Amino acid sequence: MNRIVALFPVWVLVASVIALIHPPVFTWFSGSLITLGLGVIMLGMGITLEWEDFKRVLTMPGRVVLGVVLQFGVMPFLGWSLGYLFGLPREFAVGLGLVACCPGGTASNVICYLARLDVALSVTMTSVSTLFAVVLTPFLTALVVGSRLHVDTLGLFISIVQVIILPVAVGVIMRRYMRGLTQRILTVMPVLAVLFITLIVASVIGAGRNEILMSGFALLGAVFCLHAGGFLLGYVLARMAGADTISAKTISIEVGMQNSGLGVVLARQNFASPLVAIAPALSSLFHSVIASVLAGIWRKLAGENMESDQKSH
Repeated sequence: MNRIVALFPVWVLVASVIALIHPPVFTWFSGSLITLGLGVIMLGMGITLEWEDFKRVLTMPGRVVLGVVLQFGVMPFLGWSLGYLFGLPREFAVGLGLVACCPGGTASNVICYLARLDVALSVTMTSVSTLFAVVLTPFLTALVVGSRLHVDTLGLFISIVQVIILPVAVGVIMRRYMRGLTQRILTVMPVLAVLFITLIVASVIGAGRNEILMSGFALLGAVFCLHAGGFLLGYVLARMAGADTISAKTISIEVGMQNSGLGVVLARQNFASPLVAIAPALSSLFHSVIASVLAGIWRKLAGENMESDQKSH
């Protein structure tokens, strides 16, 4: 089961290719099913949290604050600037800006675990950025893309409460008062999360197949640069701010990986054009692949350092 979860970028990539070749394989998963899928993912996140997890903010306030500031500073700036730099059509630019203003995704916790980074910091940053997203995502989205397309800030706020805050809160309460049930659910939840995010991404890519193929390099290049830039600037700026190497790498993963599933749902619920959801869907594919490559490199380096330390002793 752990191998299935670890290979989630492969499943997303394969499903996306299939969706481009024959969309009906995945386009049936649409509408309320996408919202339900994200709700299940966020419920799973809530179930993994204890009340004590939120107290971690008090034990590592500097690193958490730094990470969240970079999350909601670096990514929205990149989303805004890359939309203009690549000359994206209005709907694609809005989708890019929207996903750039989303909080970190739960997949980052898996990547940090695989890369042997600070998982506690990763989980804490994901939780805090998710809570802040209730206010910051609608506000920053309006700020970044409001000049291109009308942004229903109140609608975004309501959607985030529905698909993030409520499922996470239910999950936390279940973990506290229904431990037996949640322990059983936890055994299958990671696989369900991989399944639903794969279906969400493939469905949106399949539905926008023609537009994606017509967009050529511009859209793909913009989404790639959004996440590559997030990983790079997250690490460099964290180091410049005084974070140690492990913390900086963890912050890099958190900044570079967005809750793309949330971006898809927000796009579908709050914008008339289905094209707005395409950039968030592609976002999931790109950040998963880039992060997995980084995790492999950093895990290997961590293993080599451990062997070197053992030999020196």
